Amino acid sequence: MFEDMSKIQVNKLHTLTGHNDCIYALKEGADPRYFYTGAGDGMVVEWDLDHPKDGVLLARLPHSVYALEVDPKRNFLIVGHNYEGIHVIDLEEKMESWNLKLSSAAIFDLKVFGDELFVATGDGVLIVVDMQLRAVKRQVKLSCKSIRVLAIAPEKKHLALGFSDHSIQVLDLAADAVPIARLESHSNSVFALGYSPDEKILVSGGRDACLKFWSTDRYLLEENVVAHLYAINYLSFREDGKYLVTCSMDKSLKIWEMTSRNLLKVIDKARNAGHGTSINKVFWSTYSGVIVSVSDDRSIAIWQIEAQNL
Repeated sequence: MFEDMSKIQVNKLHTLTGHNDCIYALKEGADPRYFYTGAGDGMVVEWDLDHPKDGVLLARLPHSVYALEVDPKRNFLIVGHNYEGIHVIDLEEKMESWNLKLSSAAIFDLKVFGDELFVATGDGVLIVVDMQLRAVKRQVKLSCKSIRVLAIAPEKKHLALGFSDHSIQVLDLAADAVPIARLESHSNSVFALGYSPDEKILVSGGRDACLKFWSTDRYLLEENVVAHLYAINYLSFREDGKYLVTCSMDKSLKIWEMTSRNLLKVIDKARNAGHGTSINKVFWSTYSGVIVSVSDDRSIAIWQIEAQNL
C-alpha cells in the first residue's frame, strides 16, 4: 500500500508566530501570494508568502474566529465571528466594509459561490447571504447537530456539507439547493471535505480518523482509508489534483497520491520539527506549491515539498 516516502523531501521554510491562541482558520487569498489566518484570540492576520515574517493585523474581534473565506469578485475577506455573525473586510482598503449579525451559534465554515455566501453554523442551520444586497437570503435547518465543513464543486454546482451527526449532505445549487445525496459512512463527526479539481471525487475525513473517497456521479463510496491516529481536521488538494494533504489532531500532516490513494509522506514533529499539538487547517498553495498549516500550538508552518515525481 505504501510507496517509497524517501522520494519526497520536506523542508520547513518558516515558522510564523504572533497569534496568542489556537489558530483555527486559514484561507488562501484571491491573489494566492497572500493568505489569511484567524484564531481563538479574535485576531485576523494577512501574510505574504514573499515576505512571510511580516504579518498584517486586519481585525481584532471579541470572540474566536473558526472560519475565513475570500470573495474574489469583490476582493473581500469574510470573517466568521463566533456568536455574532460575519465581518467583511475590504482587502484593498485593509478595513472592515460591513458586518451582519447572523447567529448566536459558532460559525464553522464559509463558502462563496457567485453572489451567495453559505454559512455553516453550530446549530445545524445553513445560512445563505446575498453578497450584493448584504442581507440574509434564506436559512435552512439541516440537522440538530453542527454543520462543520462545506465544499463546493463549481462546475457541477454541488454543495457538500459535513455534519457532527456523522453524515454528509449534498445540495444542488442549480436547483435552489435541493438535497441530492446523503452519505452515511463515517462513524463520527465530519470535519474535512474537498472536491478534487476535476470534480470527479469527493474526499471526506473526520473524527473517526478515516479518509473516504466518493465518486461524484452517483456519490458512491469508492474507498475507505484509516488515515490518521486521531481526528482528520482538514484536507487540501494540490492544484493539479494528483495529490492531497491531510492534517490531524495527531499532530501530523500526510500527503496522499490520488490515483492509488497511497500514503506518500508523513510530516510530523519527530521527523520534520512539525507542530506540537493538533493541526487544524492546511492548504496547498497555488502560488508557490508550498503547504501551509496552522495549529493549536499558535504557530503557522510553511513547508517546501520536493520530489522527482511530485
